[in-house]
Amino acid sequence: MPGWLPRAFVLALGLLAAYQILTWAFLRVLGLLLNVLIAFFLALAMEPAVAGLARRGVRRGPATALVSVVLLAAAAGFFGALGSLFVEQVSRIVENLPRYVSDVLSWSNAHLHTDLDVDRLRSRVIHSDWARGFLRSGAQNVWGISATLLGGVFQLLTVALFTFYFAAEAPRLRVALCSVLPPARQAEVLRAWEIAVAKTGGYLYSRALMALISGGAHYVFLQLLGVPYAAALAIWVGVVSQFVPTVGTYIGGALPLLIAFTVDPWTALWVLVFIVLYQQLENYVLQPRITARTVDIHPAVAFGSVVAGTSLLGVVGALVAIPATATLQGFLGAYVKRYDVPGDTDGPRPWRKGHKGRERHAGSRSREGHEGSSRWWRRGR
Repeated sequence: MPGWLPRAFVLALGLLAAYQILTWAFLRVLGLLLNVLIAFFLALAMEPAVAGLARRGVRRGPATALVSVVLLAAAAGFFGALGSLFVEQVSRIVENLPRYVSDVLSWSNAHLHTDLDVDRLRSRVIHSDWARGFLRSGAQNVWGISATLLGGVFQLLTVALFTFYFAAEAPRLRVALCSVLPPARQAEVLRAWEIAVAKTGGYLYSRALMALISGGAHYVFLQLLGVPYAAALAIWVGVVSQFVPTVGTYIGGALPLLIAFTVDPWTALWVLVFIVLYQQLENYVLQPRITARTVDIHPAVAFGSVVAGTSLLGVVGALVAIPATATLQGFLGAYVKRYDVPGDTDGPRPWRKGHKGRERHAGSRSREGHEGSSRWWRRGR
């Protein structure tokens, strides 16, 4: 046996064991890494506001706390408005459920010649094996639902804690990262950091401003039409239409359209007309002006980035896909040199004119050469 073979065998086993251990550890801490990734992008989004307060004399810790409180209040208002809308609709359905069931049974007895009674049907449903099994399974799933809620709360607290530390200690974090790099690399890292902060924060703030304008416009119009829950519906339309790419406009407009249809079909038609007209105003007037100094991502690119992020990281990938794409687009705009193109696909094509001119010039020279050779051949004869 060669002397190197046992050492190679031991080395291969050691590498395999190290790979298995690292894979196991990575899968164990994958949830923590995803939470840190979300916190990092949230800190990048908060950095312009925190830095602005710091330049006005506020320490970074209290400035970060103030910005965090404002963001939490906005999130609480959004979910509170939607929660009140959901609870009100569910309570209304539960309150009117006996009447709905009575109407259905009356229609069935009148048209289908059945003999159904509400009291008898209620007693059969309550004492049925299906109802007992449903209640038993629901009681067993209470602990599972409670554990899921507690896990979600713990993840939110983890993201909030890391976001606060990243935003409050951003200068120290940059110094710690750059201290292990040579001076040339430090300049590149600091430039990349500034681009990430500017593009991520600018994109999110521009979207927040457009969501505020959209929510205000829809609230005024829904209030004028007398559509119920105008405030909650306006908040829903503003947030979903701006922060969900491509399909957010349709998802956000579907709910107020449905609520307006319960009031009156003509009211729903007016709501539809307003949504379409406002989208045209937003796409051609508001969005170019607001996003002129930030990254304006094409809807197809935004949708593709969300699909790719969801495929790679699930819900977390969908959340960080657009900020990551905005940062990447900022990197490309800063490091990639672009050149002017003489014309486009729908405009004039000067290169084709020059090409045809060269072809004509070359053709005339070939014809002149051919005629000259013919004259020389005739003189020779």
